Amino acid sequence: MNTQGRLSGKVAIVTGASRGIGRAVAMAFAREGADVVIAAKSDTETGRLPGSIYTVAREIEALGARALPLKVDVRNDDDVQSMVDRSLETFGRLDVLINNAGALWWHDVIETPMKRFDLVMDVNVRGAFACTLACLPHLKAHGCGHVVMYSPPVDLEALPGKVAYLISKFGMTMLAHGLAKEVEGQGVSVNALWPVTAIESQATLHFGLGSPKTWRKPDILADATLEIITTPPSSLNGEALLDEPFLRDRGWSDFKRYRCDPDHEPPRAALKDFRHS
Repeated sequence: MNTQGRLSGKVAIVTGASRGIGRAVAMAFAREGADVVIAAKSDTETGRLPGSIYTVAREIEALGARALPLKVDVRNDDDVQSMVDRSLETFGRLDVLINNAGALWWHDVIETPMKRFDLVMDVNVRGAFACTLACLPHLKAHGCGHVVMYSPPVDLEALPGKVAYLISKFGMTMLAHGLAKEVEGQGVSVNALWPVTAIESQATLHFGLGSPKTWRKPDILADATLEIITTPPSSLNGEALLDEPFLRDRGWSDFKRYRCDPDHEPPRAALKDFRHS
């Protein structure tokens, strides 16, 4: 096992880790020596959805870290509790929870059937709440726990055209702000993180949200997440962070490495400016 990294001896749960952003974050943690719980619904690959909890587990193990692939639907409370129980049985502790599992629906209210509203609410805000609630006592146990929500700063101007989705994502950010105050001084931090550009993922591909010229690689979120969870909870708590400004504040300057198209710098855009192509 890798014992040289900044996360040596730590255990991280990453939801939605079978591909995309979740996979990139899980791999980054493994490179830093963490044991990683790969919690996602995909236990088999398909042509439409490449990657699974098992393919990511093999990639992590190839780096010399330990992996625990678990099939988890964050909408199912039994799945969530089993995820926590099996993580503790396997690794003995929990240090980091990344609430990455998500559902996307960018449409007007009139085009949002209740089953879609329920989906984004159940996966995004309820799923993040359930996972956080189940993990929280164990994250507090060692005095340096971290919860990260992948959700944006609350911006009411962004709501038109994405009302259902943003109710759920702003709810995650509100959870970060509120819980951070509740656990202040208890050895755990809760923060939200969001990109300033579109990120290459199955969601951006499937929903036609831009092109490689307008995307960054998910590695930028992985690097920003590492910066968060390697900061003592007392020094960073209750923030809604944006990836590039946060990394620049930490001294990062080379952002060309994150381009999907090496010849084009993706445009920065507020969430309200993102549209289907």
